[in-house]
Amino acid sequence: MVGFVLRRIAVSILVLLAASFLMYVLSANAGNPLQDLEGSNAPNREQLIAARIAALDLDVPPVLRYFLWLGGAAQCLVPFVGTCDLGTTISNAEVTAILPMAMTSTLQLVTIAFFVAIVLGVAVGVVTALRQYSGFDFGVTLLSFFLYSLPAFLVAVLLKEFLAIGFNNFLQSETTIPIWLIAVVTVVSAIVWQAMIGGPMRRRLAVAGISGAATAALLVYFDVTDWFRQPGLGPIGLLLIIGGTVILTTALLTGLENRRALLVAGLNGAIAYICYFALQGLFDVSSFGTLVILGLVALAVGIASGFLLGGTDRGLAARVGAIVAVISSGFVVLDRFMQAWPVYMDNPRINGRPIATVGASTPGFSGDVWLSGIDSFTHLLLPTIALLLISFASYTRYARAGMLDVMNQDYIRTARAKGVSERTVVMRHALRNMLIPIVTLIATDVGTLLGGAVITERVFAISGMGSLFVASIERVDVNPVMGYFLVIAITAIVFNFLADLAYAVLDPRVRVVA
Repeated sequence: MVGFVLRRIAVSILVLLAASFLMYVLSANAGNPLQDLEGSNAPNREQLIAARIAALDLDVPPVLRYFLWLGGAAQCLVPFVGTCDLGTTISNAEVTAILPMAMTSTLQLVTIAFFVAIVLGVAVGVVTALRQYSGFDFGVTLLSFFLYSLPAFLVAVLLKEFLAIGFNNFLQSETTIPIWLIAVVTVVSAIVWQAMIGGPMRRRLAVAGISGAATAALLVYFDVTDWFRQPGLGPIGLLLIIGGTVILTTALLTGLENRRALLVAGLNGAIAYICYFALQGLFDVSSFGTLVILGLVALAVGIASGFLLGGTDRGLAARVGAIVAVISSGFVVLDRFMQAWPVYMDNPRINGRPIATVGASTPGFSGDVWLSGIDSFTHLLLPTIALLLISFASYTRYARAGMLDVMNQDYIRTARAKGVSERTVVMRHALRNMLIPIVTLIATDVGTLLGGAVITERVFAISGMGSLFVASIERVDVNPVMGYFLVIAITAIVFNFLADLAYAVLDPRVRVVA
């Protein structure tokens, strides 16, 4: 293992050096960085040109200038050697100052979309594989190809028009939800759920009736209680959601017949529900750090309860407890965010139109962690959905193909022949091996997403990594381009290395030999 790691590090350094050299030379020869000054009518034009040449070492050939940049960049990769120096921009700003801000904006934009796309894509892909050639399978396949083929800018424009402007108009008009919309959503919900559950016609009709009635009742409840303007889960809603989380998590991971796992899950759900009442006072004075600490405590309690009450299968019970604790605690925090929604809506800078179409935050807006969190949510909602729809399509197709391949393997047939339950076959045998190609896709996508969603950032006016890269290329500003390249290259190398190690965890047949 040690030999493998050292070889990978050595090869990665050589690749990074070669790629950075090519990137620097190509960027430096892409245009004239003095073009804007040479066409200027400023009286001190010559002094400005001389100052830029001196600041950016433009009098040095690009091949030699690369090694000047490399000397400063090497100090960023080797701690305690010197001060990190990635040069300055044409505007005389330090690259080390603007790069973290661009990375923060991009991470805020892509992180939620990335994780949600993986979870939803894998889940839907697995269900379509298990319901192969069903109506649900054909429907998801059609939707996936449709979403994958949509241009990013078109998705962004449609979201602005219908989700932002339309929803804001609905909130300001104080009208009720149209009957036709309730009917359409009810029918769609009934069709999707019956197709996903499958089975005999009688069961399909029962599922369609129950899901349709539940959807219609929920929409009517939202309409009657004015939920969209004054949202909240409330004690009853939270109890139902936490109860569903306990049952669903236990059923998927261990099966409801595992009483110890069910006890651990129920205990963590009960603790989260009690905390809903006990922590309201603390929430009023909380900061982001407080929420992080509470999240870590919930995770620790879930793991500890699993090990204490899990019996012979402590590891599995600990995973069940941790998942239930984190998800249930998340719903408690979500309810507190919902309580702050009316205050946010009434803010003069929001003016009753909360869903933003540009920027990462409202100019001049300030508030506590709840109001600031809602402001970030409303600004990042549309770009996150735009990225999510496209990424979801690819993960769904990969998950479906991988699951179908695994389900036809000999060890799956052997497990079924031994009498292993279908849940165990899918969750413990098939799903684990199906994730191997997904890990490869994730390792590739991480670098791509960190590079910034250029089109999405442009449409929604978000100053992220993609915008920084495009603006720097247009101005022939080499140092920001190289800072961008350094982040993307190191991220890609690290996550591909982690993917190699993950193969050995997911598939025992894979071993790293020194």
